[in-house]
Amino acid sequence: MASNLETLVTVFGGSGFLGRNVIRALCKRDYRIRVAVRRPELAGFLQPSGKVGQVHAVQANLRYPASVEAAMRDSHVAINLVGILTEGGAQSFDAVQAKGAETVARAAAAAGARMVHVSAIGADPQSPSRYARAKAAGEQAVLAAVPSATIFRPSVMFGPEDQFTNRFAALARISPVLPLIGGETKMQPAYVGDVATAIADAVDGKAKLGATYELGGPEVLTMREIIEAILAITDRKRPLIPLPFGLARFKANFLQFAPGALKLTPDQVTLLERDNVVSDAAKAAGLTLEGLGITPDSLEAIAPQYLWRFRSAGQFQRKSA
Repeated sequence: MASNLETLVTVFGGSGFLGRNVIRALCKRDYRIRVAVRRPELAGFLQPSGKVGQVHAVQANLRYPASVEAAMRDSHVAINLVGILTEGGAQSFDAVQAKGAETVARAAAAAGARMVHVSAIGADPQSPSRYARAKAAGEQAVLAAVPSATIFRPSVMFGPEDQFTNRFAALARISPVLPLIGGETKMQPAYVGDVATAIADAVDGKAKLGATYELGGPEVLTMREIIEAILAITDRKRPLIPLPFGLARFKANFLQFAPGALKLTPDQVTLLERDNVVSDAAKAAGLTLEGLGITPDSLEAIAPQYLWRFRSAGQFQRKSA
């Protein structure tokens, strides 16, 4: 049987939050990894994830097909993780998540490589959200170019360095109150490590070809329950002030220009109007983490391992604030 070291996996977007977890998972399985990113000189931190020479970064920009084709040369598997939460300049949802995904898929098809594409639960060509429509367009383009591609749709992901739990924990540290948008909207938070394991399993050939998986954690929680859990973990007592969607969208027109944890776009408000959970159809078909034999980790089990730094008394002493 051929060693995984003979298999070259090109990972587009490998330096991001999900990407660095995928790189670690692939390194443990001894794959050769080419990380295709816009700024390879900033991706050196990925090299210690594997053995000497196992991880190599190259330049690629999804808006320039020639760079993507060069990154795919001699590759056996392509993984597309590229996505953005907010738009800026030339980095639009359509350019990155629709046209960009198509560019990767065409390059994979030309190279005769298998493909794993990461989308998101909520991807829908009829969605009022531009983010969700672009995700759906990306899925369609990938399957048109590589019908055997495996697509993963995670729910909102959490883990160290995420832009979800860390964001609310940071807000609770600086604000006496927390705005609550979509308090009853349901989510199924997935641990990033579990999603990375699913992607590595697909590279191993354990996932169904041409199938779309929906990846969620073990619990369905409302937005209010998630924020309350974050406050409990960080020992912060903050009142939650519900904001109607109309008012939240109005505020987002200004907050979309704010820095860091304060940033909120109108499109993000639109996304919060719909539940973000694994569908009954995916469960019935076994197209879930559990269907891949992965027992998902809960927010309650994982988040305390990294959110402790937001406690007023740090890691070793619990003290209400």
